Amino acid sequence: MHTQVAIIGAGPAGLLLAQLLHLKGIDSVVLETRSRRYIEERVRAGVLEYQSVDILKTAGVGDRLMREGLRHEGVEILFNRQLHRMHLQALTGHPVTVYGQQEVVKDLVAARLASGRRICFEVEDVTLHDVDSDAPRVRYRDSSGTEQVLECDFIAGCDGSHGVCRPCIPSTVLKSYERVYPFAWLGILAEVKPASEELIYSNHERGFALLSMRSPTISRLYLQCEPDEDLTKWSDDRIWQELQTRLSTEDGFHLDTGPILQKGVTAMRSFVAEPMRHGRLFLAGDAAHIVPPTGAKGMNLAVADVRVLWEALVHFYAGSGAARTEKLDTYSATCLRRIWKVQRFSWWVTSMLHRSHDDNDFDRRRQLAELDYLTTSPAASLTFAENYVGLPLT
Repeated sequence: MHTQVAIIGAGPAGLLLAQLLHLKGIDSVVLETRSRRYIEERVRAGVLEYQSVDILKTAGVGDRLMREGLRHEGVEILFNRQLHRMHLQALTGHPVTVYGQQEVVKDLVAARLASGRRICFEVEDVTLHDVDSDAPRVRYRDSSGTEQVLECDFIAGCDGSHGVCRPCIPSTVLKSYERVYPFAWLGILAEVKPASEELIYSNHERGFALLSMRSPTISRLYLQCEPDEDLTKWSDDRIWQELQTRLSTEDGFHLDTGPILQKGVTAMRSFVAEPMRHGRLFLAGDAAHIVPPTGAKGMNLAVADVRVLWEALVHFYAGSGAARTEKLDTYSATCLRRIWKVQRFSWWVTSMLHRSHDDNDFDRRRQLAELDYLTTSPAASLTFAENYVGLPLT
């Protein structure tokens, strides 16, 4: 079996790349170890930068997004029990859109199936071969247990932080950068109308909290907790009480409660792998980088990677001679320049809003001073807004 681009992983990065390539007449095969149901129900990020929305519309999967996505022109920063609105639209001319990652995946899977091009779920034993040659191959067992060999021109590694693609880059070539944070998020999905029309980021003496949403009837909320937090000690009543405490305001903000549909603990870390290309293997999304979720950048970074890789592959197949590889050759450097700026922003917002065990009174007062400066200085507010709505793709 042969294809032009073998795509490992059916997350937002892999599926979006497949759809964009299809629209340009470039064949691909998508291989995914999980089931279709699993990837469509896996709750992840939910804030889309305006450029991510534009790319999804370009890919032909923006109709439901535009109907059901929640357009937000600002976010709220809460500290000292006072809300401070950051007017993203007024500061930058751009909003963000709340639309769950699982909804993006559903739209992209539907588009893939409608295209008639191949997507294989529940594959096993995926291995990459000859990635540093002009004829790489992917071996795997399909859902029936039959061994398959997929020959291709390029491999797109979109299989996440624990996938098989990144380890295929030799340790003598790959360098990793990582920061592990001493806290985590206890996240819940609740069947209750969001208590705010916009996201609320709260810095509280008991720890960070976030009020977010996935729809007009579904709320997504988070509490800073320990990395090894025991969920059995967190009853629904305790979770709601702690959220109310950390999101309380001087004017009596009230958090409506409702049935909790899901709960879990999310670790916090920053990670970057360099380079993002080795031979004919190109990493994209979580296979190459992880950001703490505070800045809402994980899915957006994956979309940005795919935009650059898609344009490079189109340039390759449309061109001739040595120049056709020009954009592929600069793929890693182009992506990493933006990735590190996003890493900086995500680290900054995380450190500004969370409490650490080794913080003393000086650290607490410095943190509050930084939040005061952020919410009163036009220059600081603009810096935050520019990063939050999305930096230029290149």
